Amino acid sequence: MMPSLGRFARTAALVAAVSACGQGAAAARPAAEVVPVGEPAASSAGAFWNALQSHCGKAYAGRLVDGNASDSTFRTSALVMHVRSCTPTEIRIPFHVGADRSRTWVVTRLDGAGLRLKHDHRHEDGSEDQVTQYGGDTRGMGSATLQEFFADAHTATLIPAARTNVWSMGVTSTSFSYALRREGTDRRIRVEFDLTRTITAPPAPWGSR
Repeated sequence: MMPSLGRFARTAALVAAVSACGQGAAAARPAAEVVPVGEPAASSAGAFWNALQSHCGKAYAGRLVDGNASDSTFRTSALVMHVRSCTPTEIRIPFHVGADRSRTWVVTRLDGAGLRLKHDHRHEDGSEDQVTQYGGDTRGMGSATLQEFFADAHTATLIPAARTNVWSMGVTSTSFSYALRREGTDRRIRVEFDLTRTITAPPAPWGSR
């Protein structure tokens, strides 16, 4: 939900008052600083973040709508997303594929406009998989309903073939989507979840309580 105009006006007035007292607001935020959720959502990325946060604690069933032969497990297994935890700086969304609870999407809010997506992969004993923490950041503001994340340097080193990966997350009033495209190839995958009907929350992902 977007903050009210009244709240935005009060925030602007407070900033002006602080500046008048000589404390100033001239120092720009460092590029990697994380901005609390309570600040006005001045960007479409902020609106997207707030929409995703509104589902915290809820779980939804999904289905594979685009993929190739390597994604057969996604076609035959129950797919569940659980917006399990939300803080002012991070949203953790376990993605269960049947009994496999190894995957968690981690979305972080950066510098007031950008977002970061990482993939946390764990073994059943909670230890990290060798292929984990890959993902990337948004470029530009995206839209209130769709954000794209471009593979970062860590991803390119960890999975060279994935250096041109672009992941996306979409959220509307009725659906959530997670998708991947690999630029310059025909690699595509897309999973969609029905947000109009909650389901019982699944067990914790591997490595979490």
